[in-house]
Amino acid sequence: MFVLTLVLLAVLFIIYKLILIVEMREVCVVERLGKFRAVMQPGVHFLIPFFDKVAYRHETREQVLDIPAQSCISKDNIQIDVDGLVYIKVMDGAKASYGIEDYQRASVNLAQTTMRSEIGKLNLSQTFSEREALNEIIVREIDKASDPWGIKVLRYEVRNITPSANVIHTLEKQMEAERKKRAEITLANAERDSIINLSEGERQEAINLSEGDKQRQINEAEGRAKEIEIIADATAKGMALIARAANHPGGDDAIKMRLMQEFIDQAGSVLKHADVSILPTEIAKLDAFFTGVEKVSSTVKGA
Repeated sequence: MFVLTLVLLAVLFIIYKLILIVEMREVCVVERLGKFRAVMQPGVHFLIPFFDKVAYRHETREQVLDIPAQSCISKDNIQIDVDGLVYIKVMDGAKASYGIEDYQRASVNLAQTTMRSEIGKLNLSQTFSEREALNEIIVREIDKASDPWGIKVLRYEVRNITPSANVIHTLEKQMEAERKKRAEITLANAERDSIINLSEGERQEAINLSEGDKQRQINEAEGRAKEIEIIADATAKGMALIARAANHPGGDDAIKMRLMQEFIDQAGSVLKHADVSILPTEIAKLDAFFTGVEKVSSTVKGA
């Protein structure tokens, strides 16, 4: 019974060594007597017991490797701590087994050195604004160097960029000064706009006043012209009526009477407002006055 058990265990052990089941998420590197034989893809494979063995198993799914934070010096000599993530995938099991001792650790170290080199080419502000370009450069450089390892670098992501405490304090002061500068510029612009608006208002007010005064003068001039025109028309009509009246019987006497009345009214008005009383000599010479009136009457009649 004991011998049968040993034989059964030996058969099971040989079957275990004979059959190789490779899962879908991995590949296996098989060696025969210490020499590379083949890369076994997912599925069931048969091996020669005690001659063939599975030397390496590699994950074929995408792997995420954490890049520890490291100190970098930017182009403007500012110390910053940068960490990230690198995504890789095994493409060739044989190269991943024999091309590098530990491709994961090698990928992390290569990502660190490449990141440090690329950060040194950028200013501090560029490291924040040009993350996408930085990621693409690091992926290209790592992928180029890792090609002999049988892996493919899919992408790289800068996770955190942390300046030192002194740099953060300096940046905070700079941002505060920048905000203060913008506030002063805003206030200056507002004051300038206010002055411009006031001057524009005063200018428009002066224009409106001048336009109003100009229109007033035009209206007054037009009014005076209209008044002179009306007076002239009325005078002409009055002279025409007087001329026609002079041709009728008694017209001369009426004209003389009217002229005498106007003369007396005007003389009275002058004497009333004058400081010195002056008596015209023509009043003493009534004969000469009436003679003059008769001449005026004859002239009007002839007209």
